[in-house]
Amino acid sequence: MRPPVTHHHPARDASRRPFRFLIVEDEKRLALSLAKGLTAEGYAVDVVHDGREGLHRATEGTYDLVILDIMLPGLNGYRVCAALRAAGHEVPILMLTAKDGEYDEAEGLDTGADDYLTKPFSYVVLVARVKALLRRGGQGGAGTSPVRVHGDLKVDTAAHRVFLAGDEVTLTAKEFAVLEQLVRRPGEVVSKAEILEHVWDFAYEGDPNIVEVYVSTLRRKLRAGLIRTVRGAGYRLEAQQP
Repeated sequence: MRPPVTHHHPARDASRRPFRFLIVEDEKRLALSLAKGLTAEGYAVDVVHDGREGLHRATEGTYDLVILDIMLPGLNGYRVCAALRAAGHEVPILMLTAKDGEYDEAEGLDTGADDYLTKPFSYVVLVARVKALLRRGGQGGAGTSPVRVHGDLKVDTAAHRVFLAGDEVTLTAKEFAVLEQLVRRPGEVVSKAEILEHVWDFAYEGDPNIVEVYVSTLRRKLRAGLIRTVRGAGYRLEAQQP
């Protein structure tokens, strides 16, 4: 017999269906706190505390977002995420982890997660990430291709592969994450703070110039003029020259 699923539904004050989230988190107090907060934001939330049950629910249910812890009983978050992607499920996945090593971030991204947060995290930041993932998933509607094309640059955000003029370019997890922020907003200025918050997490206390280091590496691996520095504002993926 499967364990019960905790359901949290907002008041029915809107005619359209609210976004539905699945939280897979074995820290019950944290899961309940997140569910209450997200319900107050107007989302419908289901909560389970086991990896196997989380995989079953995510496979059988119709969710707009899955918030997935890594350290879970039954089946860890990496395996849940990988199983969902292997089965063709494209639901956005936000991973939660108590770890903060580069290896863990790379593994989470490699298994198909769309974003991650390192515990402890700010609830405000989590909500911002959730909204960003929903906006990202809503661009172009259901079935939107994960492949972003910018001139002769092709970025597959699902497979985490990059091609330039038909040749594959190998990037580290961090390099890919920085490039992804730019390719999702071509022609727009993306601030250093936005990149830092998304790629290194809100709790990063190191040198903010680390973003410049990674942008420099991307220019070297891709093309020098591809990423322009807008002084005092951030970075912009330049329009391709004919």
